[in-house]
Amino acid sequence: MNDVQELLGRVADQAGRPVISTEAVYTRAARVRWRRRVTVSAAALAVAAVGVAVVPQVSQEAGTRQTSVAAPAEAAGTSGGAQKLAELLPADVGAVEQVSFAVLLKQADASQREEKPLGPLDGHYAVRRDGGVGYLSLGIMDREYLAAKTGGKGLADDLCERTAEEQADRADCVREELPDGRVLTIWRPAVLSGDGEPRWGTEFKGQLTLGDGTALSARDITGFTGKGSLGPVLASPPLTRDQLRTLMLSPELLPKK
Repeated sequence: MNDVQELLGRVADQAGRPVISTEAVYTRAARVRWRRRVTVSAAALAVAAVGVAVVPQVSQEAGTRQTSVAAPAEAAGTSGGAQKLAELLPADVGAVEQVSFAVLLKQADASQREEKPLGPLDGHYAVRRDGGVGYLSLGIMDREYLAAKTGGKGLADDLCERTAEEQADRADCVREELPDGRVLTIWRPAVLSGDGEPRWGTEFKGQLTLGDGTALSARDITGFTGKGSLGPVLASPPLTRDQLRTLMLSPELLPKK
């Protein structure tokens, strides 16, 4: 518990900096406690050993155990939603952490975060790899939200049919009618120019209409620069177009009926 308080205290001392999630803090604290236990155990064995040959063996075993414990956390990200999402992603996608865009971009406190999610994995996730940070964003949109967003018109039948003004914002648009009546559309939105913040990198966007007036929305983003950024943008989005398609068709993203 002291380790958790110490880590949280460090975060508090760095007021104004974007915070990831308390899940990540507890994960780091668990690793600190584990490393301390290994160090104490190794020291005790070294003192009790008759031969000096025991010490390298204990050190080697401790290092092996530390790798086996820490590796899944690095590969799958923090616990909860991040770990469940990581299980649906390619093994080499990077480390996954759940974050809040409201906190990162608007410096909101906990009471101002996003509304309660409708889907089991709705939310925003940072993906760290190759020294950069990209993002995946997932969210179920219900009828009420879509009605407000579209002025009561509801979902467009074909997102790839666009006006000249929309043309640049939906490049490489592909609409796929699925056998069960759902429709999946994935496209590349335009990268906005200018000096404003945040400055988003390239991305894929996706929308899966679910046939009941609701839809699943997804963003697959190289990252952003400016206030709240967690690191440099990735060279390419966390997922390829095909990988994003696979993720959006995963039943684990949909509310249980």
